[in-house]
Amino acid sequence: MPEDATNRPQRVLEPLERFSEILFGLIMVLTFTCSLHVAQAGRGQVRTMLIAALGCNVAWGIIDAVMYLMASLSERGHGIVTLRAVRQAADPHEGHRIIADALPPVVASTMPAPWFEAIRTKLLQLPEPPARPRLKNDDWRGAVGVFLLVFFSTLPPVIPFMLTGEVRLAMRVSNGIAIAMLFLTGFAYGRYAGHRPWGWGLSMVFVGGAMVALSIVLGG
Repeated sequence: MPEDATNRPQRVLEPLERFSEILFGLIMVLTFTCSLHVAQAGRGQVRTMLIAALGCNVAWGIIDAVMYLMASLSERGHGIVTLRAVRQAADPHEGHRIIADALPPVVASTMPAPWFEAIRTKLLQLPEPPARPRLKNDDWRGAVGVFLLVFFSTLPPVIPFMLTGEVRLAMRVSNGIAIAMLFLTGFAYGRYAGHRPWGWGLSMVFVGGAMVALSIVLGG
């Protein structure tokens, strides 16, 4: 399929992708801050924790960005394969089936046969697709966005440790910031998904805390 026809949506990242990246970044940094022993932690241990948390999230951000590029390339390649399959179909009915398989089931089930034929005709009129999928500027922008979301979600919970030498106070402020960020992430997701935002906000705090605890117990 031509590159214009296989582009991802115009927004760089979908809302669900944004929520997920923020949540991953928060959980990652909380596994470091929450494993710090307040009564025994000195400035050296705090500094080591900060370096480890930031370094880990930089690495995780890079990994997520690379996976995003791979997913974009795969999605675009699948579009090219689908277009070629429609063009090479033995008859219109086979082309309709291929188009239906490429659509969400709910959408395909509501479309009458003439619409499938109209789509098939339009696809046959498109220019020849490229031999192989290529990454576009939007894909690179999306990868940078993934990295920045993961990295910057790290900063709010660790800033208190940078501003004060009182580890106990920094821990309390850091946990408060993390809880607020988890709640706001869940609240935003609930609004986007059409659920009760307050319920999702509170659920995100609980689920995020449980995941952090599990990571610490398992040595993450």
